[in-house]
Amino acid sequence: MSDAHEVSVGRRVEAPPAAVWEVVTDLEHAQERLSQVTDLHVLTLGPYAVGTGWRETRRMMGASDTQEMWVVDNDPERRTVTEARSGNTVFRTALTLEPEDDGAATQLSIRFSASTSDPNALQRLALRVVGPLGQKMTEKALRTELADIAAAAEALRS
Repeated sequence: MSDAHEVSVGRRVEAPPAAVWEVVTDLEHAQERLSQVTDLHVLTLGPYAVGTGWRETRRMMGASDTQEMWVVDNDPERRTVTEARSGNTVFRTALTLEPEDDGAATQLSIRFSASTSDPNALQRLALRVVGPLGQKMTEKALRTELADIAAAAEALRS
């Protein structure tokens, strides 16, 4: 048995996909550009690609949480997917970039999912009780992430 929850958000960025991609994949500057990231340490060498990993601390919903993130799918300037694991829960984040206005702008979408394999009774109860509130808080955090990415990409374009 598995319980999964998913939240998707999107927005237009007034910058070409290359600028948005640069912000999304520039791990060295993530802490400066993304307001929810308070610490980030890259674990692997080389360019951003499948297998790239980092340890990231975020401040969300009034608390800090540190996760190891790993790139599991990557199509440069189009899509990247990362995963983090905590116990029997897998957190998966997919960012999709679609060019608009002949490449002058980008439609940026984030789809976040949390999937728990074989949830215990307490996990099932928690998901039923706080699930809707958690989804709203996750949506708010994702919208903040989109706004931060947009601001940084639009600044690069200038």
